[in-house]
Amino acid sequence: MNSTAIPWDFVLILVVLGTLIPWRGTVRLRRFLRQPELTTADRLSLYASTIAFQWIIAGIVFWRAISRGLSLGKLGVTLPSPWQTTGLAVILTALLCALQFAGLRRTMRMPAGERGRLFQITEKIMPRSFPEVVAFAALACTAGISEELIYRGFVYAVFSRAFAEYLFPAFAAVILSAAWFAVAHLYQGPKGILTTFVVGIIFAFSRVYSGSLLPSVVAHAGVDLLAGLYMARFSEKI
Repeated sequence: MNSTAIPWDFVLILVVLGTLIPWRGTVRLRRFLRQPELTTADRLSLYASTIAFQWIIAGIVFWRAISRGLSLGKLGVTLPSPWQTTGLAVILTALLCALQFAGLRRTMRMPAGERGRLFQITEKIMPRSFPEVVAFAALACTAGISEELIYRGFVYAVFSRAFAEYLFPAFAAVILSAAWFAVAHLYQGPKGILTTFVVGIIFAFSRVYSGSLLPSVVAHAGVDLLAGLYMARFSEKI
């Protein structure tokens, strides 16, 4: 097989990630947003089904990647320099969590009508009680691991291989993997897509620099968990 050719099953996975995933997310969120209020059962059901779905997709992607000869190193599932990688994970997580916290506080000071679609979604699906927080923490960890394996591991490796004979293959892989990641968050609207694209680029560069998914996994899970805990505290129902 030509090293730059993308196998048919990889193409199929990319198509699913670029079409089915954003369509499914948009349909589910529209259904939830039409409800006047979500119950604890609704949120727990949303968290559980999302966790199961993400692990299934990540498992399929990992299986096909290994079957097609993508090594753990190519997928970023390694720790080539433990101290450097851990340090980068701490710094990246602290930086992005600080930006997330500042953004949430700034949004909360705005009039309710000016907070935008993304905040409306966040406020509706974030945990409101202790059992929901526990379940959401599991979801945040799942998203950190599964989405980074898919987008910074698999998608990055596929495009890195596809552009291997061109100039700056890593840069092309960074941009395209971030684009696929952003499209998966289509339900968040234009602002959410742009934010996710930028964050995806940051995560991808951390993966290139460290050779590992660990920094982006920790930062991804940390940012999601911070949002959930902040909104839970804001609701004052725990």
